[in-house]
Order: sequence, then structure tokens, then C-alpha cells
Amino acid sequence: MASSSKPLNKRKISHDAPISPPPLKRKVQSMTTQNAVSSFFTPASKKPPEKILWQERAPNDDVPSTLLIGKYTPDESTSGAVPPKGKKIAAFDFDSTLIQTMSGKKFASGAQDWKWWHASVPGMVRKMYLEDGQDRFTMVVVSNQAGLTLKHDAKGPKTQQSKVESFKTNVAAVFNQLDIPISIYAATEKDNYRKPRTGMWTELLEDYEIRLADLDLDNSIFIGDAAGRQASQGQSKDFSCSDRNFAHNVGIKFHTPEEFFLGESPRPFTRTFEPSEYASPTIVGATYAKKDACDLVLFCGSPGAGKSTFYWKHLEPLGYTRVNQDTLKSLDKCIRVADDNLKAGKSVAIDNTNADPDVRSRWVQLAVKHNVPIRCVVFTTASEICEHNDAVRALNNIMNPEKRTILPSIAFRGFHSRYRRPQLSEGFQDITEWAFQFVGSEVEREIWTRHWT
Repeated sequence: MASSSKPLNKRKISHDAPISPPPLKRKVQSMTTQNAVSSFFTPASKKPPEKILWQERAPNDDVPSTLLIGKYTPDESTSGAVPPKGKKIAAFDFDSTLIQTMSGKKFASGAQDWKWWHASVPGMVRKMYLEDGQDRFTMVVVSNQAGLTLKHDAKGPKTQQSKVESFKTNVAAVFNQLDIPISIYAATEKDNYRKPRTGMWTELLEDYEIRLADLDLDNSIFIGDAAGRQASQGQSKDFSCSDRNFAHNVGIKFHTPEEFFLGESPRPFTRTFEPSEYASPTIVGATYAKKDACDLVLFCGSPGAGKSTFYWKHLEPLGYTRVNQDTLKSLDKCIRVADDNLKAGKSVAIDNTNADPDVRSRWVQLAVKHNVPIRCVVFTTASEICEHNDAVRALNNIMNPEKRTILPSIAFRGFHSRYRRPQLSEGFQDITEWAFQFVGSEVEREIWTRHWT
């Protein structure tokens, strides 16, 4: 199978009509073996076509590549395999689903450190593809690979690139044994490609030219080990529920490797939280009333707690000026802007986290300086919802008007380590607790109620 000589262009994800897959760019392998040397001196016309071709992609044109894609095409004369014509998909996680380490370590120590998850796996996967005739499954692997990086830094550690090459060698060995048309999509960063988010699913649908309207959801399936299962009978608790949540997001059936390959009964599972439980079917009636002609309202809450949404819904209509450190970049500048507005007789809302009394005291002092009341709104949003909100806000354009980027986990841990509950004795006129409840359009609700973390 020949590869295109055109340069690889990163493309933006389209959630509308599918497009034809871009040409795959052949990568030069860095392994210098006797076979590689022999192949180098073999005329191109006599070389067998490469069975697996690799490509890298980015979520958009403004960021580096973070998605690694490998497409395996077998020799039809030996395998009898043909491209699928159906619209159903069989998707698999990679590690701890198709394969596991031979060494018993959590992460492979090299390209050869692998074995099948169970002896039945290769035969069942091949049978699943071959037995369906013209209505064959499109076979794909969808895997989170946070240990890899696609950043090509000549001055960076050589181990980064060697890990990628080792992974490619590992995948090639697995796919060679399966010897059916199959592709792998590997997310290397915590962006929209990472499961349970659906970026990889969007890419593979576009690559295989499958429209959502034509996809056979009822007969499509995803098999993965991150299923949120509880510990039981000597079996450990799953590290996450990302595979089960991914299948839920894209609307297909889900099984664990034990259920699919071994026929075991499902084990009980739990999710960190269920987004749909926080999405009210109607507009929430609670409002926030203004008490004084001019005052200062101080927010206190974690990143992602819903502070900015509260401002736009409740305080902006009342004429409050918003002061936000993400926009102004420093606390001192926030205080200067708030000072100018209070001096002009304008009420101000401080849309920052304000976790501890020391930070809050600076705002109390500013209110005293201008002889205006200061009120506090405490956002009681649970930490798992805050991280969910942050991911939703950062990873879709519809609900991210300020173009914010996703926050690292330390931002949430840092808030909770500093947090001290506000007290009236700090100088507040009143303290209002605000429980989170999602309110938005139907389009926004559909986005928000997916699993994002």
C-alpha cells in the first residue's frame, strides 16, 4: 500500500458531515537491524508494502499533535481479509484488554514485554471480523497512552521518542498476529482525544467515512478494562470508569474483557458521579437579590464551581462589574480595577476562588475603604463536578466563550488545601451558600451530560 508524498496537515475536528481521511504519511523506522539494512538496498519495486502506516494529528491547527494513528492493512492473498462494508464498529482498549505485560509490571518495559491478555483473544477477534461476510465489523483499537509524547524536541530526552517507537513496534507485532484490517487510535495527552471524551471516535468515523446517521449503534461494541468495577473476591478495584463512560458517550454496548472473552458475569460498578443527575429539566427559580445601591460581592469556590456562570446569570443583570483574575492576571490588578469601580459608585463582583481568610481580608479592607457592604457567596460544588465543569468548558467551543484552557489537577488540590470556610466575623454583611445545578440550552445540556473526566 503506497503512502502519499504530500506533507501531513493537521486538521480541525468537524462534528458535522464526515470527510474523507487524509493521506497517511509513512514514518522512517529508527531500528537499524540486519533486515532493515537488507531492505534499504532492496529496489523499491521489489519491496513488500508496509502493513501498518502511522500518522499524527492535533485537535486543531494551533497546537502540537497529540493523537497517534496506525492503520494495518493485511496481505489479502494470505489473509483473505477485505475492507469492511458494514456500518458497525468493534472497538477495543489495548493494554489489559487485548494484551498485558509478560513481566507482570503495570507498564511494559520494552517492545517485547507483552503477551495476549488471554489465549482466546486473537482467535476471538479474528473470528469476530471474518465470520460476518459482507457485513463485517470495522475493527479499531481506542487507547489512552499518557506515557507517550509526540512532541518532537531535538534537545529533549531520547527516551521520549524511543517510547513511541517501542509502542509502534508493540502494536505492529500484535496486529501482525491478528492479520485483519484494523486501526489504532492512541491519545497521548489529556485533551479532547482522551477517553471518555469522544475526539478519537469522531476521528475514526471520519476516517472510515461512517456518518452518525448510518452507524449501527445497536450492533457496535466497545471492550475495555476501565469499567468502574468494585473490588470483590480477590479482584482489585478498577482504576477508573473511563472505558465504560466512553461507550456510554458514543452510544454503543460495553463489555469488560472478562465478560467478552471469558463469558463471566458482570461485576458491580460505580461512577464518580452521574452528570445527568445535576442537569435540571427546567430553569432553576432561585435568584440573588441586591440589597444596597453599591456593594461588593465576593465569590468563594473552587475552579469550575460555577462562579462565572453565576455572575452572568444573576449579577450581570443587576449591573455588577465583574473582576476576574484569570482575565486580569494578578490579584493586585484585580484590586485596582475594583477600587476604581467602587470609587465611581459601581457595585463589583469578585469572580476569584478566594480560598483563605488572608486573601478575603484584602477585599474586606477595600469595602471598608469605600464604606460599602461586602457580601460573600460560597459555592458548595463537589470536587468531581468542578473537574467535570472545567473539562466541559475547555474542550468545546460552544460553552467556552472566554477560550479557557483545561486546568491541571493541582489547581483543584491547591484550592482545597488552602480553603477555609468564610465566617461572618471576617466582616461580611451576609454569606450565601450556592449549590450547583446545571442550567442551559438543550444543546448545552447534551454536551454537559456526557462523561468528561
